[in-house]
Amino acid sequence: MTDTRTKLLAATTESLRHDGIAGLSARGVAARAGVNQALVFYHFGSVGELVQAAVRTSVDASVGSYRARFDEIGSLAELLTVGRELHERERALGNVAVMAQLMAGAQQDLTLAEAARYAMARWNDQIEDVVRRVLGDNPLGDLVDPGRLAQAISAVFIGLELYDGVDPVGSSAAIEALETLVAMLQVAAELGPVSSRALRAKLRQVSARAAG
Repeated sequence: MTDTRTKLLAATTESLRHDGIAGLSARGVAARAGVNQALVFYHFGSVGELVQAAVRTSVDASVGSYRARFDEIGSLAELLTVGRELHERERALGNVAVMAQLMAGAQQDLTLAEAARYAMARWNDQIEDVVRRVLGDNPLGDLVDPGRLAQAISAVFIGLELYDGVDPVGSSAAIEALETLVAMLQVAAELGPVSSRALRAKLRQVSARAAG
């Protein structure tokens, strides 16, 4: 990657953090990067494609920096602990603000929507790997779809990113509720064989009714 491209990507991320998607422009990004405005279009074709590239670069770096932490997770409770840690780190770095701006812009721009989907998929893939691993020995594991549970967890944290700026107390309560559900799943994993079979049968009935 050329130095000019690197500068433009970094400047775009900073612009999203400080100016928002509505205030982002080729001129503003170029000024932050200290380069000619024409280079935005030379390297990326459009402002939307520049934003998409910047988001991909930022997300890839964040996911990569947490890969080792994800590999160490041994339970859903630990996953939520790491999720809290990650959320606080991303907020401190300004990446929460970037994601919020991206989600807002995605409503009207297909290129930004694609960037948002990429960001969600990268985190979701990491979370799904953890969910599959930690549910391996759980007696209720075959009743839970790891992919869907991973998507639900991802959705909660993405929602927190948008919720934080409006209602921090409500945001904290939401993750506490998720932690309670995880604790209940852990308790279920520790039930004896008879109780475990009864719980599984009941959950299957509930699932069947919901599907019907």
